Amino acid sequence: MPTLQDYSSVLTPAWCSGCGNFGILTALKQALVSLKLEPQQVLFVSDIGQAGKLPHYTRGNVFNSLHGRAVPPALGAKIANRDLKVIISIGDGGAYGEGLNHLLHAARRNHDVTCLVHDNQVYGLTKGQASPTTDAGGITKTTPQGAPTPVNPLLLALAAEASFIARGFSDETEHLAGLIKAAIQHRGFSLVDILQPCVSFNRKNTREWYRERIYKLDGTAYKADDKLVAFQKAQEWGDKIPVGVIFQETRAVYEDNLPILDAAADLKDPIKSGKMEELLAEFF
Repeated sequence: MPTLQDYSSVLTPAWCSGCGNFGILTALKQALVSLKLEPQQVLFVSDIGQAGKLPHYTRGNVFNSLHGRAVPPALGAKIANRDLKVIISIGDGGAYGEGLNHLLHAARRNHDVTCLVHDNQVYGLTKGQASPTTDAGGITKTTPQGAPTPVNPLLLALAAEASFIARGFSDETEHLAGLIKAAIQHRGFSLVDILQPCVSFNRKNTREWYRERIYKLDGTAYKADDKLVAFQKAQEWGDKIPVGVIFQETRAVYEDNLPILDAAADLKDPIKSGKMEELLAEFF
């Protein structure tokens, strides 16, 4: 039976004091323990940035990729070993900017991975440039005259046919842990857009700003299986911002449609060098 201590790293987080990443890290650990997952059953995949550091501050298998390129290796790992729980940790810049094409295609194909996006609406590690989710008119080092219209992650995910879409808030760790748990349990592509304050470079979307606007979706009154309603809910931003499961459906998982991998036992057998030599010989 895993405990929170099993997921505790010896490294001290290098995040700024008050960063929303601390809440995300806490919620993720709680979700993994609640699911009774041992560290060796989990693969964390991240890129470069403040969100990319999260796997370093927990325990489990870790793969660090290039900025905006966390999704492709995560998909490859899941295809190769379907027993792994693959969790992507990425920022709003890497997910919705440099890596948006990877995200959309992973969603439409419905790969069985969970993508946690640390959405602080700014490029934090590189000192405060506008990100794809910076509010319109936001003044940053790269948008001195104001940022253009931002992307809407929830609408993008819905249009791309993601089968699980949720939004959380880093300060509501218990609620966020529940969303992460549900995302990991879901078979298919799961996106959790996590709103978090950047105490160093985003002086507008502070934790107080979020708290004045965020409200939790009632699981009994709000049904997450109606895509039309989900599209409407996903467009709420400004005075009222919903958090919770926005949309969820059951459909075919990409990895289940790979007949060449039906013999799962073959993936766990030791690699035989003879076979590799035969394969390489075909190219010479």
